[in-house]
Amino acid sequence: MSEQTKLSIPKDDLFERAFASLIGLAIGDSIGDQARSQENKAVYGITRDMYENTSWSTDDTEFALLVALEMINSKGELTTQHVVDAWMEHVVAQTALGEKGGESEKGAVNNLRRGVMPPYSGIDNSFNDSDGAAMRIAPIGIACAGDPDRAAKLAAIDASISHDRNGVWGAQAVAAAVAMAMIGASTEQIISTARSVIPDDSWLGRWFDIAMHIVDDANGDLWKAWNPLHHRLRAEYRASCAEAISETFAIFRLTKGEFVDGVLAASNFGRDSDTLAAIVGALAGAKNGIKVVPEDWIMKVRRPTGRCLAFTSKLDIQALALDLAQLISIDK
Repeated sequence: MSEQTKLSIPKDDLFERAFASLIGLAIGDSIGDQARSQENKAVYGITRDMYENTSWSTDDTEFALLVALEMINSKGELTTQHVVDAWMEHVVAQTALGEKGGESEKGAVNNLRRGVMPPYSGIDNSFNDSDGAAMRIAPIGIACAGDPDRAAKLAAIDASISHDRNGVWGAQAVAAAVAMAMIGASTEQIISTARSVIPDDSWLGRWFDIAMHIVDDANGDLWKAWNPLHHRLRAEYRASCAEAISETFAIFRLTKGEFVDGVLAASNFGRDSDTLAAIVGALAGAKNGIKVVPEDWIMKVRRPTGRCLAFTSKLDIQALALDLAQLISIDK
């Protein structure tokens, strides 16, 4: 481990970071999903808040809470069987995925119903290069605070039920990055850690490097990088991992790891904006802690709606974050 991973972090601080990361994911998911609607664009142009008096969530938040339960129920010792059991109980048991369900997750469900188990449920899946695993993986990074190698290992276990190759590597990159953000690593350290788990000779690796070159060429100016990031990193499928994850880390870097600026930039970026904003929210929340998260945003998303996974409507994100924080073990 690096010296950074050996920092002693007070338990209260770990909980605040865990809560900020998990609620930050939900906030980014909510604002990003609303921002990309044509109705919202017609009324507001740039979206800077959620609708009044509403609670909102999509598959990004609700599958992330599924991963949180996997980690909690396995006491942090996640195995493929834990993942399969959770999917069977909470996803496959539904007649169909609710509103906003992703294609990669639908493909995994169909495979599981046919008796196709991981890793083939992810390999034999038309959308296994999507960002669907990366969007849900932050709870693993939270529980593995300070240990990005372990975070990447466990992320691969979860991601393989629905993804392969780039889809798995993207999930590993996010989990490892969140693990570093949880101990207050710098923005550059977080991004470097994410890149280190992505194979160089991969679609994601190549596009991640292009994204970072665009940021460098723009001298860190968000607006100078805005169009080039859209033009250079545009795939046929907007939720392709190589596009979305590369853009996500570029936005995180361009907004210097700040929470509100990062979430709003990612939400209005276009393309798969709910996932971009959800991951930026998870990273920036873990990095900065709960004090940077607007209280009214927390209250709007603390209890999910169950639009995609019905069981999540009974959950409290703050309580799950507390349970995740209890799994964290950092060298003193």
